[in-house]
Amino acid sequence: MNPAELADIILECVHEAIHSGVISADPPELAQLERPRQRSHGDYSSNVALQLAKSAGLPARTVAELLAPAVSAATGISKVDVAGPGFLNVTLESAAKGAIVRDIVAADTNYGRTNLMAGLRLNLEFVSANPTGPVHIGGARWAAVGDVLARLLEAVGADVTREYYFNDAGMQIDRFARSLLASSKGVPVPEDGYAGAYIEEIARTILMRCPETSDLDAPETLGVFRSEGTSLMFDEIKRSLAGFDTRFDVYFNEKDLHDRGDLNAAVSRLRAAGHVFEADGAVWLRTTDFGDDKDRVLAKSDGTWTYFTADCAYYLNKRSRGFQKVVIMLGADHVGYIGRMKAMAACFGDDPDSTLEILIGQLVNLVKDGRPVRMSKRAGTVVTLDDLVEAVGVDAARYALTRASIDATIDLDIDLLTRQSNDNPVFYVQYAHARLCAVRRRAAESGVDQGDPEDFEPSLLVQEREADLLGVLVEFPQVIATAASLREPHRLSHYLEQLAGTYHRFYDSCRILPRDGEEPGELTRARLWLTDATRVVLRNGLDLLGVSAPERM
Repeated sequence: MNPAELADIILECVHEAIHSGVISADPPELAQLERPRQRSHGDYSSNVALQLAKSAGLPARTVAELLAPAVSAATGISKVDVAGPGFLNVTLESAAKGAIVRDIVAADTNYGRTNLMAGLRLNLEFVSANPTGPVHIGGARWAAVGDVLARLLEAVGADVTREYYFNDAGMQIDRFARSLLASSKGVPVPEDGYAGAYIEEIARTILMRCPETSDLDAPETLGVFRSEGTSLMFDEIKRSLAGFDTRFDVYFNEKDLHDRGDLNAAVSRLRAAGHVFEADGAVWLRTTDFGDDKDRVLAKSDGTWTYFTADCAYYLNKRSRGFQKVVIMLGADHVGYIGRMKAMAACFGDDPDSTLEILIGQLVNLVKDGRPVRMSKRAGTVVTLDDLVEAVGVDAARYALTRASIDATIDLDIDLLTRQSNDNPVFYVQYAHARLCAVRRRAAESGVDQGDPEDFEPSLLVQEREADLLGVLVEFPQVIATAASLREPHRLSHYLEQLAGTYHRFYDSCRILPRDGEEPGELTRARLWLTDATRVVLRNGLDLLGVSAPERM
């Protein structure tokens, strides 16, 4: 029996109690369940009596005592205790608890997936590094977290478009082009330019591709270095992200907004809505009407657009493509971005609380031998995604970057993440999966068959460690739903570590395969089914993290 089935049973008992006149109350839409911290308090606890108490005009404990007999009489329920101010503590029968094993194995790759957000079209923009250098380690965090969040949202039914916004217009691209041109001539890059071995590499590539630049005048030459340089940098960024198992459905160029006149169209719409005014020769958006700390400039006094105007046009573009919610993931230096963007969405007539969501993430530090790693071989001043992958590998990097809340600064310890020991969390979880696969192989080699689904006897799984493992397995769908709803992928990592630890303790306490000379019995088969269900959940969880589930280690 899974939590949803138990919640339905409790709610059915509530409706029956109201219908029969046992209580007179307004029924809740759903019965909430929690897993008690102490196993002696049952498998699940419900506060449904507390929800009913006010409308019933009775103490919550009295309501709980009236509901308990009906709930305890339901199929699959061993007993119901009334605790505290009126909680229903429910203990399931062994067969009902163990039945989840059959459901997990039958669902296979679909176990854990729900339709919680079915019908939601969501645009998720993440990484979006300027195309003036490689993806740095902060961008690596967003590459991992953003990709995992997209997978989680899809697992609960949302229609997710992963989008990367290339800021290929503006002064930073001019500085990038001038830096490449200077490097091609063997002179120092401008003081406000970009430096590093990657600049020299791209400059050399452009000279090989476009030898005719020597015959062009200065503006034309700079234009070649601008277009070729950004193209080459785009390709390198895409290569790095693909190697990190992070994919995007859309690569959107800021330059296209300018070329198509989208900025003009956005300002016209804002003007028609009455939120645009002119002062000091500039064009402004009155965002203070919607909670911003100051009004924002759209066009400077010289007629040039601001970056904020492009943000307005880009948001409008996403909404015009039919996305109900726009989610943008940004670094810690963009905290001030939230107020102006929310106000801008309101200026377009949207409810920013429902159509726009901005996630802010903290910094990442790379540590080796107890000291920060500060310099990249190629980028010169920052550590890049490629540096991180080279140091610890894709699996360890992705797992470590998604293991902490985005609100927290994290230190990635290279020594720990390359260690094959239980204090390395990704190794700990992957080793559990490999151990599960080894049990399957040994069973097959010994000729032990776990049988067909109808042969599985869940009532045999009565040991404490078996019950612990069943209790963790049944939580997987709710963990996914919560991680997706709260935008907290780290909940999945913590769950997988809990599951791995619970399985290791089960493995050490409960013999799965018979000793030499012993005949396998029904308990052997039941434990093989439990092992197989655990393997399915670990594999599904690792897949959502974009981390491999090795069969041998």
